[in-house]
Amino acid sequence: MRSGSLVVVSAWILLASTAWALTRDEENNVELYRRLNAGVVNITSRAVAYDFFFNPIPSDSSGSGFILDSQGHILTNHHVVKRAQRLEVSLSDGTKWPAQVVGADPLTDLAVLKIKAPTDSLTVIPLGDSSTLQVGQKVLAIGNPFGLEHSLSAGIISSLRKVVKTGETEIEDVIQTDAAINPGNSGGPLLDSDGRVVGINTAIFTPSGGNVGIGFAIPVNTAKRVVADILARGYVIYAYLGAETQTLTPVLARALKVPVGQGAMVVRVWEGSPAAKAGLMGGTQRVVIGNAIVIIGGDIVVAADGQRVTTSDEFRRLLRKHLPGDLMKLEILRQGKRGVIEVKLGERPR
Repeated sequence: MRSGSLVVVSAWILLASTAWALTRDEENNVELYRRLNAGVVNITSRAVAYDFFFNPIPSDSSGSGFILDSQGHILTNHHVVKRAQRLEVSLSDGTKWPAQVVGADPLTDLAVLKIKAPTDSLTVIPLGDSSTLQVGQKVLAIGNPFGLEHSLSAGIISSLRKVVKTGETEIEDVIQTDAAINPGNSGGPLLDSDGRVVGINTAIFTPSGGNVGIGFAIPVNTAKRVVADILARGYVIYAYLGAETQTLTPVLARALKVPVGQGAMVVRVWEGSPAAKAGLMGGTQRVVIGNAIVIIGGDIVVAADGQRVTTSDEFRRLLRKHLPGDLMKLEILRQGKRGVIEVKLGERPR
């Protein structure tokens, strides 16, 4: 009887130890969370609106961010801090610190904050490289969804998209993930299995307002350039052409009887701009084609830097890859004849 009891107890211990054992992947998740959780912060933003009788109505919203360095710089989304009149950052140890915006970039939806917290209370999360990411690669998101602080979700990179538009923001080389991202996760880090930031969680696709397995993150290589500019200047510099363009579609091309089917039509050239100095010509006449008002008579950009241009958006994306002072080679169609214009780009006015 006693030996039988020992057998039963031993079997129970064996089953319990087997059931409680973590897989290698689970051990990785646990280790990363324990090591990097303290580097993720909760950001509370307070704004004040006024009712019909001019009574102040304060409202709070929250998002996530993560610590960039031992000086107290924090990276988050621009939309987390946009229009905020007061910002407060909560660290994992429960302390709360007022935060100042060092700089923000609406075009990439990124912002850098700073808090004056003791260095020994700051856990810095290292930045990785988003240029080597692959679909199917494991990623983890740490943030504060719905104000529930320090939550971890895991998934994979489900797609690497060329561009995604979120409101007025157009994000390039977007990371799509099925790791659960919800309101409040914005600005938090998307990590690889080595614990390096590969993206900044920024948006979700949802018909309901909750997570449906389609979240988007800004690639960390984009963030590196933005952070470097903000820390150096307080703002991000962009190349400036000084021309407004409109997409030439195949339907418009047939109606206008031009010998190319796609491109970016130059609608307007700003006086004194790099485009004007290079001799780029804007439109001269408004016409109505179907339901569209089209400005014609200007140059049609069909290629830039040797790459074919099919839409106005595509042309803008190629422009954004440049820095002020760069030379941009444009292949154009002018009055039915092809030509080449070289533009020395300026710095976009602030």
